[in-house]
Amino acid sequence: MKSWSEALRDGAISGSLASIASTAVLSARGKKESATPYGPTNAISHWLWGERAARRDGLSMRYTVLGYGIHHASATLWAVVYEKLLGDKPEGKAVAPALAGGLATAALACFVDYKMTPQRLQPGFEKRLSSRSLVMVYGAFGLALAVRGLASSRTRRAR
Repeated sequence: MKSWSEALRDGAISGSLASIASTAVLSARGKKESATPYGPTNAISHWLWGERAARRDGLSMRYTVLGYGIHHASATLWAVVYEKLLGDKPEGKAVAPALAGGLATAALACFVDYKMTPQRLQPGFEKRLSSRSLVMVYGAFGLALAVRGLASSRTRRAR
């Protein structure tokens, strides 16, 4: 098992990848379902701005940038959990367990987000997206968690 300092270092990378991947899906699904790629990310900022954040369609510093920052921080937190508990799987060339671990971590994050968290601190993008799209967002997040480790093991094998 990784040390906490290794998990924090690697989690910063895998969390960034997971945040970017899941935000790309948020944007694509937002554009398809509510004609705006920014709406789902804006809705995340409801933590600070309340329900008006969920109704905001355009790109803005107040809603979009803050929403992405909150999402990125959350993704990084879950990535550190993944790296601490399962981060050795992708580095050991175990592709299927690495991906399964990423998806399990995403499922746990979804459970915590929607069943254990007060509504005010839930992600918010569910206000703009269908359940099907939420599955896609969390799926992209989970799969992306394993990318850093898999790329790292591939780089080491190439040397």
